[in-house]
Amino acid sequence: MTDRLGDRTALITGASSGIGRAIALRFAEAGADIVVADIREDPREGGDPTHERIETETDQRAAFVETDVSVVGDIEVAVATATDVFGGLDVMVNNAGVFTASAPIETVDEADYDWLMDINLKGVYFGSKLAADVMRDDGGGSIVNLSSVAGLVGYPGASTYCASKGGITNLTRELALELGPDGIRVNAINPGVIETAMTTEDEVIAGTMEEGIPLRRDGQPGDVADAALFLASDESSYVTGHNLVVDGGYTAQ
Repeated sequence: MTDRLGDRTALITGASSGIGRAIALRFAEAGADIVVADIREDPREGGDPTHERIETETDQRAAFVETDVSVVGDIEVAVATATDVFGGLDVMVNNAGVFTASAPIETVDEADYDWLMDINLKGVYFGSKLAADVMRDDGGGSIVNLSSVAGLVGYPGASTYCASKGGITNLTRELALELGPDGIRVNAINPGVIETAMTTEDEVIAGTMEEGIPLRRDGQPGDVADAALFLASDESSYVTGHNLVVDGGYTAQ
């Protein structure tokens, strides 16, 4: 266990499973108290809920808040939990997101579009806004957004997903400019395909796990968690507005 996030509180959306769960556990190991904000409590991959693992396996405190990030009121409750239960909010990780099976744009209807954009982009927008409201009064903090390599390059048949992740990529840059004077750093991580229960359940994604990756291995949730810890910690104190690609070299081609 390290103390890279000692005496800090982190709120992580989508932290019951996959990448969010790995980030929450890594942050707790680094000394942070954790608010697990997710629409479900039980991990997709099985095992004990994230907040229970944290309190069992580390010296840190943790709380679960049922949160639908497409509902601003739910995010408000999660932020209030951080401030009321743990005394503040130092790190916000906007991780919650969804992916839909590949579909050409002519088959996407308004309901499909709104559902994905409300979770992937609206959730990040208002998660950042509400976190910044607290951090601004407390003298600063770190916001880490989960984008994707699909926010940097196109994927045929994933127009809505690419639009949402491209929005996160550039929203991160804008917020870094806007919130920097308040001592709030805003960065993003752009993962490639990471092996989680969500990705392995999708035949299209699962079939490309190692395809075209220079490092010739699947990405793991821990790879992203390590990047998130760097961006949340003081080790990146002069880094803001950056989109950190974690893709095994896929987009270097």
